[in-house]
Amino acid sequence: MRVIVTGGAGFIGSCLLWKLNQKGITDILVVDHLGDSPKWRNLVNKDFSDYIEKEDFLNNVLGNKIEKPDMIVHLGACTSTTCIDATYFIKNNYEYSKELAKYAIKNRIPFLYASSAATYGMGEQGFSDEDEFTWKLRPLNIYGYSKQLFDLWVLRNGLIDKVTGFKFFNVFGPNEYHKGDMMSVIAKSFAKVLKERKIKLFKSYRDDYADGEQKRDFVYVKDAVDIVYHFIENPKKTGIYNVGTADAHTWNELARAIFSALDMPLKIEYFDMPESIRDKYQYFTEADLGKLRRAGVSHSFFEFDLAVKDYVDYLKSHDHL
Repeated sequence: MRVIVTGGAGFIGSCLLWKLNQKGITDILVVDHLGDSPKWRNLVNKDFSDYIEKEDFLNNVLGNKIEKPDMIVHLGACTSTTCIDATYFIKNNYEYSKELAKYAIKNRIPFLYASSAATYGMGEQGFSDEDEFTWKLRPLNIYGYSKQLFDLWVLRNGLIDKVTGFKFFNVFGPNEYHKGDMMSVIAKSFAKVLKERKIKLFKSYRDDYADGEQKRDFVYVKDAVDIVYHFIENPKKTGIYNVGTADAHTWNELARAIFSALDMPLKIEYFDMPESIRDKYQYFTEADLGKLRRAGVSHSFFEFDLAVKDYVDYLKSHDHL
């Protein structure tokens, strides 16, 4: 199998390379933009056939100058929830994805891509990935909106039976060290917890949520890439699917799991959420996995505490798979 993985040096992309290598797949063209990021380290111990920068790759695609692959897994995107350059998001996340999808569909190449749970906004419409609900979603930031635009483009053009999308929820795990503010709380807090023996969490600004009781669907990256790999093995299964656990946990529970994994007494300090994100903050997310299960995905997820412990144990001596 010859696979193209965009975003292959990134967080989920490089973990997918790890998974593919475990399965004996090494004929992989990795596409990314390395710039001055340290994420090149995610590629050092991976086995792949070639690497190309994302702009050069798209030019080759548009010029029909690439060797036809058996599959394209498009995970490359700007995932910042604080960047406000809408033009960049549209070009990088939406228009780039459209061009690559059109190439894949024209050449009958299975096309898998990353959407996001950020499309759900505040969750007013729930967290169903059924197609009829996708039209009703109201993302809170331009990142989520750029993902929503592409999902809607797929639906408007009747392509839902030709592509496979993944609405990733709060993914955490190895290889995210380069993401800065977009790292998981586990990754961002690990060193500080060891040094200061406390963790800092946002205060709540809603009466129905106590401090630290905001809930998220945290999904371990090893689970996430297992689900993606299921669809790599079954390319005729198309549609847009949630990738979460359907079992939300509070930030306080996450903190307890971290301290338990480190065998330290729990100490939480709550601090003010920046005003710039207070009206865009998701207080609850939880994936509806009904559609995923109907597609035949019977994957058993890591138990929450065990996933956190597995990652914390890893962080003690590593930062990337």
